[in-house]
Amino acid sequence: MRRTLLTGNGAAAWGARLAEADYVPAFPITPQTEIIEALAGWSERGEMAGRVVTLDSEHSMLTAAAAAAATGVRVFTATSSQGLLYGMEMIYTAPGWRAPFVMVNVSRALASPITLEADHNDILAARDSGFLQIHCATCQEVLDSVLMAYRLAEHPQVRLPAIVNLDGFYLSFTREPVVIPDQEQVRRFLPPFDPGNVAFRADRPASQAALVLGGSLYSYFRYEAHLATLQALTAYEEVAQAFEREMGRRYPAVEAYRAEDAEYIFFLMGAYATKAKDAVNRLRERGMRIGVVRPRLLRPYPARILQELLRGRRAVAVIDQNLSMGMGGILYSELASALYGMKDAPMLVSYIGGLGGRDISTEELFTMAAQTREAADAGVTPEPRLLYTAAELREVRKMQTIAGSKLPGHMEGKNDE
Repeated sequence: MRRTLLTGNGAAAWGARLAEADYVPAFPITPQTEIIEALAGWSERGEMAGRVVTLDSEHSMLTAAAAAAATGVRVFTATSSQGLLYGMEMIYTAPGWRAPFVMVNVSRALASPITLEADHNDILAARDSGFLQIHCATCQEVLDSVLMAYRLAEHPQVRLPAIVNLDGFYLSFTREPVVIPDQEQVRRFLPPFDPGNVAFRADRPASQAALVLGGSLYSYFRYEAHLATLQALTAYEEVAQAFEREMGRRYPAVEAYRAEDAEYIFFLMGAYATKAKDAVNRLRERGMRIGVVRPRLLRPYPARILQELLRGRRAVAVIDQNLSMGMGGILYSELASALYGMKDAPMLVSYIGGLGGRDISTEELFTMAAQTREAADAGVTPEPRLLYTAAELREVRKMQTIAGSKLPGHMEGKNDE
């Protein structure tokens, strides 16, 4: 075991190396490419036995990953943003094959317009596919989550592919101290993949739902995958306990920070949760009883855990780094659904922030906390709000003037602070 500085991408690569992935089909895309470059270098130098192969697209990459996993090979791959969408056909296909492998997604906002920086619309586009999803906030968590994702995906009651998600730039290229466990330590936690009787073999036919089937049989296999996803909730707790015993680090399905006596909660996922914790510490010094609740496991959705954690709170500020067009924040709508009809449910206040890599400042977190408390005092749920300042809008108008164009001023007259 040793401690060193690693980027989030470097931590993901170390997770795949320590998991002793046999096969790494790959295709480069910013800001994910560093992961594959590290793995390719180790493979070329003989420091990693797994084979790294560059395919012609993310669609081919995911097809190769699922096909290899279906034969009992331990597979790792990685992508981001438009690459995830390009492979979306196979994102939906692989869970139907019950092919367990791990893919890291380095979240990046989707076109158009184009940006290289992070938000969560890419990964949330895959939430209904059947892939398990684990979301990370630190570089240490990235490495550890890759190892945990393999044990969860390969669990005999689950057998589904898993995505480990980290925020592009904010985490992918940020260096943090990371503990790299010894290989033998990892082998005790994560033994070699045992495909059992479900791997494809020429001498042993298996029913894997890969044929053209009618509605009744299709429903059966889809529901089986749904039940396996639900089994992952129980399996995840088993995996987390085993990881804590071996590595000494605990990762619950939902992280709660200073939430025991909190009246108010910041609810969000990803790297911005670290800023929310800092804001909570400062707000606590000012006498506000506030905490952070962060889902690490987003699929399967930990509804009962969230119900228990949020029951009796006055209000929750839900901070979405995504925007479902015509609907609003995805985390907000899913949490509202999970809490619907629950006795002593808190008021939910929706904020959309961090789109396209836009920073969420500490001052904005303070403002959200104050507005959430005011809403609870008034007993009136406010309309969802986009985190966007008047200064930012003026800058946009200036750029439009320079470009000689004028878009419809839908944001005119809005409260921009």
